[in-house]
Amino acid sequence: MKNTRELIKRLIASPGTRTSLKKHPTDWTFQHAKDDAKQLLAEGVRTLAEQQDKLYAQNIYAVLLIFQAMDAAGKDSTIKHVMSGVNPQGCQVFSFKAPSAEERDHGYLWRSSKALPERGRIGIHNRSYYEEVLIARVHPEILEAQQLPEHYKGRGIWRERFKQINDFERYLVENGTIPLKFFLNVSKREQKKRFLERIDRPEKNWKFSVGDVKERRFWKRYMRAYEDVFSNTSTSYAPWYIIPADNKWFMRLAVAETINYRLGQLNLKYPAVTDAHRKELMQARRMLAGERS
Repeated sequence: MKNTRELIKRLIASPGTRTSLKKHPTDWTFQHAKDDAKQLLAEGVRTLAEQQDKLYAQNIYAVLLIFQAMDAAGKDSTIKHVMSGVNPQGCQVFSFKAPSAEERDHGYLWRSSKALPERGRIGIHNRSYYEEVLIARVHPEILEAQQLPEHYKGRGIWRERFKQINDFERYLVENGTIPLKFFLNVSKREQKKRFLERIDRPEKNWKFSVGDVKERRFWKRYMRAYEDVFSNTSTSYAPWYIIPADNKWFMRLAVAETINYRLGQLNLKYPAVTDAHRKELMQARRMLAGERS
């Protein structure tokens, strides 16, 4: 897609600055791209498949895609459409729900650490350790119930967790795992529209929970929590990308372009063939050519 650099500049939560979601409209698009959106996404999916093949063959880097959003923003559908061309052998998807008893008996980064992608693979985390500085902040009773020393549960816990997350992500990058963090930024109005669609269409009823509507009461708290997350954890080595999510066609296209842009910076290549290996290949060709059918 043309103007990819301009797109990235618009999406990124600038490291080291205070993020305001008011500066990231939920309905913003490249309007000229709408007519060609299907073709552009198909091209992006093909490019991603090629990049992933090199990533897998090179076996040096891993890529971790993190998706955070309010309910009905489109995490599942974005993963489905953008990753549709990727070889399943090179991709792992994990959806994180409320932590289990075993997970609560470990630190909050433990379950994400267990699910990190191997070198050569793309890992997708549908929600992540960021829930521990989002939902646990909006709902203090969650933090209160956590099995932590009491003196760590004070107001300073969020600042400490931001530091821990930044250190964790720096560790990942320095060991070859590249985090790409996406916030699918849907408006409250658009969320309501999608909730009503889930209620009115029988095939989508399974996606709906009354609890999703109840969470709308905390919308402003969530937005403030997200802004604090972006302001404190969008770094030069692991920035946040705030994706307008009211128009699904643009949301998917923007995610695909961002992934391809970042993979392009890794200069992925197929492993070079040594002279000795090339001789073996030629020997194998001669042997195959000499076989009787």
